Amino acid sequence: MTITIISWIAALLILLTASGLLLARDWRWILGLLAGQYLASFWLVTRHWPLGMAAVKLVTGWMAITALAMTLLALSPQSDENNEQFLPQGNGFRLFACGVTALIVIAAAPRIEEAVPGLGFPVIAGGLLSIGMGFLQLGSASDTLRVIVGLLTVLTGFETLYAAIESSVLVAGLLAATNLGLALVGAYLLTNSAAEETSDGDEIS
Repeated sequence: MTITIISWIAALLILLTASGLLLARDWRWILGLLAGQYLASFWLVTRHWPLGMAAVKLVTGWMAITALAMTLLALSPQSDENNEQFLPQGNGFRLFACGVTALIVIAAAPRIEEAVPGLGFPVIAGGLLSIGMGFLQLGSASDTLRVIVGLLTVLTGFETLYAAIESSVLVAGLLAATNLGLALVGAYLLTNSAAEETSDGDEIS
């Protein structure tokens, strides 16, 4: 009973962190919310994976966040100066979209649980919320950081659901490598974008 309650808390945490990712302005908040999302997903994954394998997912996710954070820290204050232009407008609409996504997940989760018994309602809800909110992030983002965070959010939801079906060590390793690869690509693109903006500014001056 206690495990089920904590699992529901984890699913709620995914909803809150994923919604916060759509509204957060500062990259520090964005990465902090993403770290909380990885923690909630970690708990849901432990329902079907051994603790050691689930911990690999958590540590890999936090390593990806660290790579992005170190890159953004190196680019400061440029990243802070350009922060406002990265912010998508229409927060009211985004909150409405989050609510619609949550309602769709609540409606779809029981059907999925009937089709694939044993997944667990909180696991299904948490995974679908991550995927849905990640696609919302991708649909409303234009800058590199938010696109990478959106992709990581979608991948986190996929991992949460897939962990309930497949417990292969090889699959866990491939998913961990994919997370790190996305983060490293994002770090490279952020650095490259900042270098291009600096060179353009020098040419104009």
